[in-house]
Amino acid sequence: MAEEPINDLLADFKDAESNNYTFMALRGIQAGREYYSVMCQLSFIPKLFMFDEKQLPPALRAQRQLNRGRIPTISRYILDDPENYVFSSITASIDGRVEFVPFRSNGAASKVGHLIIPQSARFVINDGQHRKAAIEDALKKMPKLGVEHISVVFFVDGGLKRSQQMFSDLNKHALRPTMSLAILYNHRDPLARLCKKIADQVPVFEERIEIEKSSISNRSNKLFTLSSLYQATKSLLSINQKVGRFPEKSETTAIQYWTEVSKHMPLWQLVKEGKAAAYDLRRNYVNVHGIVLQALGTAGRALLDEYPDGWKERLDGLEKIDWSRSNKAVWEGRAIYSGRISASNMNVALVTIVIKEALGLHLGQVELELERNFQEKSRAD
Repeated sequence: MAEEPINDLLADFKDAESNNYTFMALRGIQAGREYYSVMCQLSFIPKLFMFDEKQLPPALRAQRQLNRGRIPTISRYILDDPENYVFSSITASIDGRVEFVPFRSNGAASKVGHLIIPQSARFVINDGQHRKAAIEDALKKMPKLGVEHISVVFFVDGGLKRSQQMFSDLNKHALRPTMSLAILYNHRDPLARLCKKIADQVPVFEERIEIEKSSISNRSNKLFTLSSLYQATKSLLSINQKVGRFPEKSETTAIQYWTEVSKHMPLWQLVKEGKAAAYDLRRNYVNVHGIVLQALGTAGRALLDEYPDGWKERLDGLEKIDWSRSNKAVWEGRAIYSGRISASNMNVALVTIVIKEALGLHLGQVELELERNFQEKSRAD
């Protein structure tokens, strides 16, 4: 057989005379059934998957209902970085008769050929409906993306029951990566890059940051999670929206701030020096928990704003705080409920107040009201 041009092999098209779609495809076997993998131009995706299931009741659908709130986020992911975005395959079922025409009758080439699908066939997305909708949205804003491709895995439909089972099977083992791991592997987010730098360059954090999990196991000797450090540094730098890059001054300040804070945290130093185990300290002190790290980030923003030139000296106040969990007058209801640390936004705010007062910082009206309500509730209890 003559070699086909690559553009022809990747083409997806309608044959007006036969009313068919034709794709260059790879054929495979899974669970005894044939399935096909094709490369589909992005411009063709909206035309191929036009069926709207949103009016059907859940029992008659083969997918979850589309969450339109997710579409702009995924679309921006493509548009903001068109040279680096990446998508996994869309998985779909074909409700219709298909024909696979191999390039060879035997050997490896028998698994490569053209997949012919009637235009009357119905396509049901088993996995990837939000990717499809986001691609459609992105194409409206950047039509040139239409020449690029996404892989689509086609299964021949075995009916609604089979499609629903496929959706269940495809999703029941899917597991989102932890926040810490997502930050670790994110090389585009400048804050993620900065936090990894902080974890490496602040001595007390070196090899003491949990970079894979978003919680610390009971016997772990890590001090904090990467996700906690991320949130704390986000508050420290007062980042409310995506930034392209940080000024070098901001990076330097963040590294200096966490370095200086650690000098006033003797318990952290004991862990760094191997003189105490973090898991033992967690049982007895609140400042070996992420809630305090996040509160330090928020208080640090106020410290840098109020004392831009003398903030380091103010950190001496941290040593006046009794971080012991036995100090129930301060921490019960503020950071501890029924013997357990609580890290809700409210609790972080209440711990921030303690730190700001120790540093001699001004409390805002909202903080004053929050503290007043906390004190009243504590007296009532």
